[in-house]
Amino acid sequence: MMDLWLVVAASFLAGVMDAMVGGGGLVTVPALLSTYPSLPPSLLLGTNKCSSVFGTAVAATRYARRVKLDWAWLIPAALVAFAGSWLGAWTLTKTDPEFLRKLLPLILLFVLLYTLKHRQFGMLHSPMRTDRNRLLLAMGIGGIIGWYDGFFGPGTGSFFIFLLIRWLGVDFLHASASSKVLNASTNLAALILLAATGHVWWQAGLAMAAANIAGSVLGTSLALKHGALLVRRVFIVIVTLLVLKAGWQAYVA
Repeated sequence: MMDLWLVVAASFLAGVMDAMVGGGGLVTVPALLSTYPSLPPSLLLGTNKCSSVFGTAVAATRYARRVKLDWAWLIPAALVAFAGSWLGAWTLTKTDPEFLRKLLPLILLFVLLYTLKHRQFGMLHSPMRTDRNRLLLAMGIGGIIGWYDGFFGPGTGSFFIFLLIRWLGVDFLHASASSKVLNASTNLAALILLAATGHVWWQAGLAMAAANIAGSVLGTSLALKHGALLVRRVFIVIVTLLVLKAGWQAYVA
């Protein structure tokens, strides 16, 4: 029972992080793997998706009530992200993702350095594209990062946020809110596939989901109260931790 409480606590913290800038898997996946080392990793990854899909869905709903989202491109992008995640999960059954493990810290480091160099990055909400181009770019983001989430996963929320700011010109708050809709879609696709193949431990997953929802409520409240500046600061911290963790796993451990 104590083991379950440990992963539930980790899921709460992950919910706070995910609701703001993503990166919750940085907490829950290591917690599950270290707490239940005898269980198959695929079962634990499916269980993690069970918890995160509820948290991201609740965060998306809360953001949608307070932040004006552009559904004209967000819904098509979410549908493409769903399909991309499903394809990525299928690709995982055919291909070893080891090459991404080596590449991930380098991509994250670029994201971090770019954000630090451009101090106004994500501080202004000023969509820069025409409606058609915005839609095509959003669908491209959904498809690419959706596939990545189904295939590998770490840093998905952060990648969504970075690309939405860089390519669509939204601020950190709108990017975080929009990324929750996209991430909920990718999580759902992966969960359906993993559940269908028996890779979800429902007892632990649903307990973690309740904690993840509570964390997402706190995280969205903080983001909505303090706006883009706080989200930017948390984003920098989380991406820095992701760079260190991914780099350690890829090149040291």
